[in-house]
Amino acid sequence: MNLGVIFRILGTLLMLFSLTHLPPVMVSLYYKDGDAHAFIATFLVTLFSGFALWALTMNNHRELRTRDCFMVVTLFWAVLGLFGSIPFLFSETLHMSVTDSLFESISGLTTTGATVLTGLDELPKSILYYRQQLQWLGGMGIIAIAVAILPMLGIGGMQLYRAESPGPVKDNKLLPRVTETAKALLFIYLGLTLICAIAYFAAGMSIFDAVGHSFATISIGGFSTHDASMAYFNNEAVEFIAVIFMIISGVNFALHFFAWQHKSYKHYFRDTEFVFYINLLAGISLISVIFLYFSDTYVFRDAVFKGIFEVVSITTTTGFSTADFSIWPTFLPYLLFYMAIIGSCAGSTGGGMKVIRIVLIIKQGFREIEKLIHPNAVIPIKVGDRRVPDRVIESVWGFFSVYVMAYMVMLLALLATDLDITTAFTAVGASINNLGPGLGEVTYSYGSLPNIAKWILCFGMLLGRLEVFTLLVLISPHFWRN
Repeated sequence: MNLGVIFRILGTLLMLFSLTHLPPVMVSLYYKDGDAHAFIATFLVTLFSGFALWALTMNNHRELRTRDCFMVVTLFWAVLGLFGSIPFLFSETLHMSVTDSLFESISGLTTTGATVLTGLDELPKSILYYRQQLQWLGGMGIIAIAVAILPMLGIGGMQLYRAESPGPVKDNKLLPRVTETAKALLFIYLGLTLICAIAYFAAGMSIFDAVGHSFATISIGGFSTHDASMAYFNNEAVEFIAVIFMIISGVNFALHFFAWQHKSYKHYFRDTEFVFYINLLAGISLISVIFLYFSDTYVFRDAVFKGIFEVVSITTTTGFSTADFSIWPTFLPYLLFYMAIIGSCAGSTGGGMKVIRIVLIIKQGFREIEKLIHPNAVIPIKVGDRRVPDRVIESVWGFFSVYVMAYMVMLLALLATDLDITTAFTAVGASINNLGPGLGEVTYSYGSLPNIAKWILCFGMLLGRLEVFTLLVLISPHFWRN
């Protein structure tokens, strides 16, 4: 393993990340909230730490190998989470512990949206803005953004791009050069964020709230600047805008790219994953609205708005709320939670197992049934008109198996900390699927959990963000053998 090139890349990325602490300084000075020093100190610590790593290894220009890529991606997210926690530690308003600061930072960067903070309406504006910005940076993937910049610094990006995108994602390379691909995706990401912010502002949000919630919406993060989340605004127009942009952000960005490039939307409905995703949202929304209305939970209008909003928010793993879905009748809370396990489309900013994997698992299940009836038949699995190689099917089942095992291990670990089964089960699911809110003690905040549980969930959030294999490969003995 080439530690020199690994530290050189980490140093470069840390120096770039240090610059993201300057906007919160300006927010703090504008609102005079007294926390500017926390971000200035973080900027200096991050900048000099990155510079030190870069200076010590600046002459190392070796090519990245596969194992180096996995190490860079995993270490970067872990190190970024560590440095991202410094403002929470240094803030004189919050008085947060190391564990809570790290939890909040990793939750933001992985777009999980789980929080240990309460009383958000009273917190400094700079802290609130910083939380939203963390999610926006993590939304499309810090590495995906970095590949647009690193080639200019003499660091190749394709290896990192592939290392962070395991599994069956369609058309990773939309343009001939990976740099152009990253720039195209970043352009779309920025454009959607701007349009979303303008729409929120036009619907009645303040500029501060509009910008902050556009960050969390497009990143499918779910952090809010208010304890009541989207319910704070009590505005149906705001809720409608949020639903539209959550759905858009949950779609494979490759489809958005082709829509922008060819000025057409027809390809969306020729995409198997997109069609399944939209039908899933529509079907679960219909079920939820019917049960909420006929169980007398809400009048019809509220059942429609709250039902659709919560289904879209939870299924896309955003985590915004306009109602407490944990107290909904019968099976609805668990139905929504299971939808978060499916999650959004591959190549989107959402979490979960990804819709395309679920589609392939279902198709494989039907193929096995057909083989029982016709043992000698050759039955290919197709997505659209394209045949899916058996190697991809094997990788999907491998992912599913490891996902389930990791889920069970973390569940048992949380139960060992004396949490009840509902809290433990949903806390693990909310972290590994990058959802945020759970049931039981973690419906609103994770602050009451024991510290060991928070560390376990931090691991789960990283595991979900890196889609299991990228992180677990470092544990494999084969990884460390020459």
